[in-house]
Amino acid sequence: MCAVLACVVAAPLAQGPRQPFSRVAVTVTPDHPDWTYQPGEAVTFRVDVVRDGHQVSGATVKYGVGPEMLPPVTQATAVIGTHALTVAGGTLSTPGFLRLVATAEIEGRTYRGVGTAGFAPDRIQPTQVNPSDFDSFWDAERKRLAALPLDAKWTPLPEYGTADVDCSQINLQNVGLTEGASRLYGILCMPKAAGKYPALLSVPGAGVRPYRGLAELAGRGLITFQIGIHGIPVIQPQEVYDSLARGGLSGYPTFGLDSRERYYYRRVYTGTLRANDFLTSLPQWDGRNLGVTGGSQGGALAIVTAGLDRRVTRLAAYYPALSDVTGYLHARAGGWPHMFRATEGPALHREESKFVTSRYYDVVNFARRVTVPGLYSWGFNDETCPPTSMYAAYNVITAPKRLMLAYDKGHQSTQEQVDDVNGWLGDELTGRNPPSAGR
Repeated sequence: MCAVLACVVAAPLAQGPRQPFSRVAVTVTPDHPDWTYQPGEAVTFRVDVVRDGHQVSGATVKYGVGPEMLPPVTQATAVIGTHALTVAGGTLSTPGFLRLVATAEIEGRTYRGVGTAGFAPDRIQPTQVNPSDFDSFWDAERKRLAALPLDAKWTPLPEYGTADVDCSQINLQNVGLTEGASRLYGILCMPKAAGKYPALLSVPGAGVRPYRGLAELAGRGLITFQIGIHGIPVIQPQEVYDSLARGGLSGYPTFGLDSRERYYYRRVYTGTLRANDFLTSLPQWDGRNLGVTGGSQGGALAIVTAGLDRRVTRLAAYYPALSDVTGYLHARAGGWPHMFRATEGPALHREESKFVTSRYYDVVNFARRVTVPGLYSWGFNDETCPPTSMYAAYNVITAPKRLMLAYDKGHQSTQEQVDDVNGWLGDELTGRNPPSAGR
C-alpha cells in the first residue's frame, strides 16, 4: 500500500471557454523605407495596432508628434478602423528627429509604440563647447595616473572560464577623485594556449552590477577585460549591487557635476586608461592590437577611451550616452543622463558651473579626437540615448567610421548587430580582415 502523500492525484482544472493569450503591439512607421527625410519634406506616419498579427478594429489611439524627447507639438485621439491609421506628421526645417508616440488601451492594458523620422541626420552638429584647455586638462590626468603603479591583484575564477579560457578578477590601482588612489575591478579572460593575442577592453553600461567576463570572445583568440566603474569588486552577490544602486550610488551620473575635478566620471575615464595599462603590460598581448567596446554608458566610454588613448587601434560603440548633453539648452534633445532636461524635474542642474564641467566629459569632445577605425550602431527609436545626441558625436569623427542602423530599435541591439560587431572586432584585431576591410 502506498504512502498517503504519494497517492494524492491533483484534480483536473474545471473546463471553461478557451482564453488564448494574445500578443498586442502598437507600431509606428514613417513612410520612407530608410526613415530619413530632407528638412522641409513632410513625413506621414502609419500607426498599426495588431493582436496576433491582425489589425484591432475599433481601438482608440492617443498620439503626440514633436521633436524627440521634447513635449509634443500636436496631440490627437483617433479610432483605428480595419486599416492602419495614417498621421500627417509635418516636417522639421533643420536637421534633427521628429517622433510620434502612440498609445492604445486594449482590454484594460495600455500598449505603446514609437516611430522616429530623421531629417538630414548626417548634418546634425553638436551644441557642446570644445574648451581650449581640454587637452591640457586630460594630459594632466594621464600624468597623474602614470605616477601610480598598477599594483595588480589577481583572484582566479576557474568557474567563470572554459576548457580553453582562464578567467580572473583583477583589481588595479587607479587615481581617486581626491589626492590618493582608488581601485578598479574587472574580469580578465585569456586563452589558455601559449601565444600572443590581441586585447579587447569591454566598458560597462550604466548601473551597478556584477560581471562574468567575456569568455566566449576570449575563446576566439582575444584577451578580454570587462571592467566595472565604481571601484568595488565585481563578483559579489547581486543584493550588494542592488543595495548600492538604491543607496550610495543612486544618481551617480551627476555626482560632483559642479566641478570638473570632483565629477564622478573623472576617475571613471582614467580607469579605462588604467585598464589599458594593464592589458598592454601582459606578456601574452601581441603588442599591436587593442580594441575597446561597449553600449550606452559603455558606448560613451568606448569613444572616450579611443579619444584619450593612442594605444587603441579599433573601436566599436553601441548607442553612446553622455553625447551632446547640452542639447536641451538649445531646444533639442540632449544625451543621457539628461541632466539639463527641464521637463523631467532636474532643472536644478541648469547652472553655469555644471555646463562648464560637462564640456570636459561630453563624448562629443572625445569624438573629435578619435583617430582609429570605428563601428557604431544604434536605432532611431532610442529614448534613452536620443539619436540627435549620438549623431552630434558621430558627425564630428574624422577617422574611418561605419554606422549600422536598426531604424525601429530603441535602447537595445538586434542579435544581428551584436554578431556583426563582434565579428568585425574579432576580424580587425586578429588581422583576419584584409587591410581595406571595415574602414
